[in-house]
Amino acid sequence: MSPSMNEQPAEPQAHGVRITAQPGHATITIGGTPLPLNIVTGYAVQHDIAGGLPLVVLHTRQPDGVAFEGLARVAVGVSQTPGELVAAFLAEVDPEILDQQALNRADYGGGPGATARAMLQTLTEWAKGGGR
Repeated sequence: MSPSMNEQPAEPQAHGVRITAQPGHATITIGGTPLPLNIVTGYAVQHDIAGGLPLVVLHTRQPDGVAFEGLARVAVGVSQTPGELVAAFLAEVDPEILDQQALNRADYGGGPGATARAMLQTLTEWAKGGGR
């Protein structure tokens, strides 16, 4: 039984997604069905490993007169400055783990600024998705 428009599904629906991309062109298939050519103008893939399935956001070009009716999960993005993003990232850092990992780095050199340099290198790796 499918939910009515006023009901929210118990679980978000997962669909098989395949993206084949090259500069200037992407072919996107959802659930084995390719999307029409030139309808997708861009896409973003987000994945929080601890959070489960990735999220794929498609940016589409809609012909005149197209309307959407059905269930959808809606998220409103809030723009953040680079400083706000960095501050939010740093607020999640456990100082004890940072201290341990920075001091145990194989490339920890010593000398003036060595600990700060090791911490900055560790934070940079974390920001790029490496360990924590």
